Amino acid sequence: MEVVVLGSGSKGNSALVRAAGSALLVDAGLSARQLRRRLDAVGQDPARIEAVLLTHEHSDHIAGLRVFRRRFPLPVVANAPTLEATERIVGESLDGSVEQATGTCLEIGPFRVTSFPVPHDAAETVGYVIEAEGVRLGYATDLGHVTHLVHERLASCELVVIEANHDRQMLLDGPYPWATKQRVASRHGHLSNDHAASLLPDLARSSARAVVLAHLSETNNDPLLALAAVKGALHAEGLDAMRVELARQDAPAAGVAV
Repeated sequence: MEVVVLGSGSKGNSALVRAAGSALLVDAGLSARQLRRRLDAVGQDPARIEAVLLTHEHSDHIAGLRVFRRRFPLPVVANAPTLEATERIVGESLDGSVEQATGTCLEIGPFRVTSFPVPHDAAETVGYVIEAEGVRLGYATDLGHVTHLVHERLASCELVVIEANHDRQMLLDGPYPWATKQRVASRHGHLSNDHAASLLPDLARSSARAVVLAHLSETNNDPLLALAAVKGALHAEGLDAMRVELARQDAPAAGVAV
């Protein structure tokens, strides 16, 4: 299985998951033009994508969905509250959508997709465990804290995409209004570098062999700080063998395969 984060950050989020000659998109928050360009750049035929999985309805996760589906009418998979909120925002019905209740499993082509709840300020935000060819990918990019259930789901995965949104000091010292700073740092906001760093040694001791750090803030984070926090935590536990990659906002990140 391979994951390619096409773009990740406050300006738009989307990831491509490939296995067994097929693919899934997780979110479609880039413009339709950028989605097409980035899929082309990584050699992915949109016609071979099985579906779009939505984590939640915030604009940086659905912005390109309506226009992209006019050209490529992919089914949209999400829980009922997310589908309803997304339809309200895009202003049209998501014909051919597939409702997946949170916590259930769904077979999509060669993929087995299990959603799980994560704490974030949207209608019903989820993360995903995506399994194919005996490999599991854990995906959780918008959450304010790591619950026991999130930890349990991600600990079963060989490949993980996890949020490292902000450096706490940069957030406090940065230009955001105080109310926004409180939202980002809240238990229904976004994970900090330190949060990600504290989680990953446990995942590495369980199953994880590679991680992609995603949803880095361009205002409140620095890629070097995120890498230093995570790699420092892994090194302190003697877990340097775990591969750590960074998602980018401006271009697809390097594909990570397990």
